Amino acid sequence: MLAPLLPQAAIARSLPRSAAVLIAGLAADGVVGLPDPVSTSYSKKFGHHPEDLAKSVGASSKALATTLLPAAAGTTVVLVGLGDKRAVEVTDEELRAAAGAGVRAAGGLELSAATVAISFGRTEPTSLRAITEGALLGTYTFRALTAGEPKPAKIAAITVISRSSSKQHLAAVEEAEIVAAAVLANREWVNQPANLLYPESFADDVRSYAAGARNKITVDILDEKALARSGYGGILAVGSGSAQLPRLVRLSYAPHGARFQLVLVGKGITFDSGGLDIKTPSGMYTMKSDMSGAGAVFAAIRAIADLGLKIKVIAYGALAENMPSGSAWRPSDVLTTYGGKTVENINSDAEGRIVMADALARAAAEDAPDLIIDVATLTGAAVTALGERTGALFSNSDDTASTVLAAAATAGERFWQLPIVDEARSHLDSEMADLRSGRTGGGGGAITAAAFLREFVGEANWAHLDVAGPAFNSSGAYGYVSSGGTGIGVRTLVAVAESLAG
Repeated sequence: MLAPLLPQAAIARSLPRSAAVLIAGLAADGVVGLPDPVSTSYSKKFGHHPEDLAKSVGASSKALATTLLPAAAGTTVVLVGLGDKRAVEVTDEELRAAAGAGVRAAGGLELSAATVAISFGRTEPTSLRAITEGALLGTYTFRALTAGEPKPAKIAAITVISRSSSKQHLAAVEEAEIVAAAVLANREWVNQPANLLYPESFADDVRSYAAGARNKITVDILDEKALARSGYGGILAVGSGSAQLPRLVRLSYAPHGARFQLVLVGKGITFDSGGLDIKTPSGMYTMKSDMSGAGAVFAAIRAIADLGLKIKVIAYGALAENMPSGSAWRPSDVLTTYGGKTVENINSDAEGRIVMADALARAAAEDAPDLIIDVATLTGAAVTALGERTGALFSNSDDTASTVLAAAATAGERFWQLPIVDEARSHLDSEMADLRSGRTGGGGGAITAAAFLREFVGEANWAHLDVAGPAFNSSGAYGYVSSGGTGIGVRTLVAVAESLAG
């Protein structure tokens, strides 16, 4: 994997002389964050206050609308709408999105490796972190795999303007850089084509990625032989139809003195054809993104280690490619998952829960988790229920659900809790095995899948994030979200760890 290009980020009390573009806000009560020297320059050059000039060119305060003002004193100003509210009412997530939209607008200008400054008139460390995160995430575009030299970055540096630059404020910017880098790493993995990112190459990539952490991450990779010896029948079954053999990757971060044990489990299907229950061509095209859950947990543990959080974290990625062939697993096959539980396969296109079963069972049995969180592009039913920008959350504990939802809100990622209804377990009854992988008809597919996963976590506190909708953006970029892989889940997992760290 090529490392995503991440501009340098800094904080300053005034507009840097090197800034080619200044991004400011436009709220219902006027222009926000424009430094006095810039306002003076506009008044001298155009004879109008910038706010009057903005009105004359039709600038809108509609959320994420961008307006380019004529340059004054060598700096081009991009105004970003902050919504139909007063500036003091704008949330951190709205600032994050506005920063991303502004940076994308700046990146579309005819500039070369420019320095971009952002001034939204905020000084709170949490707001500065959100602004920096949004700006850095907004710079990302996947670099095309072409024969020519890659295009240079449009934006070389980002400076967030704040009247205060204390240690706390500097730390907020550094934290934003770490988290943004992790999100972009996941986006880059998701966007890689499946002929380049397959279980073995993904595992090797993760080993190198973990080795670059500021604090030690231990890496353990089980190949197909080790998986067979230890009884990972789910991962082996899903990968049995492919020439690309499966892997289980386990990363561990254990800082001295940490007590809480957080275990993260990610679905890592590097390509999902549907297996023998093959998908339609249109339904298959974006299935290189079916490993985004594994990418999220790998990126999150690296960010947690780089932040130096005092919490033990283990991250599993269950990696396989689901393909049809003469050796592929079949509907009606009975599989023996890690720990001995047997599963009757109902549909080979419901493969994610099968590989997750092995990893969850291993984590619950051997890692003494205080909390398990899994992330998976698991069901189309979650997309039907919540659309393409909101993930589903399921849990066996309301307290756990509240913890994760609060972290997601802090991070700016949208999740909505759905229930695991009592009757969902009966849908998994099988005459051939301990349980079957799903039901053959009826609705509630996301609930049934969550009920299946719950069977493998034992008594551990557990939350399941179904990110089938928001993991891949097939439309145009918006806010700080790029087209293609979005990196969903990374920021929520990091925020959970921050809330639980000692």
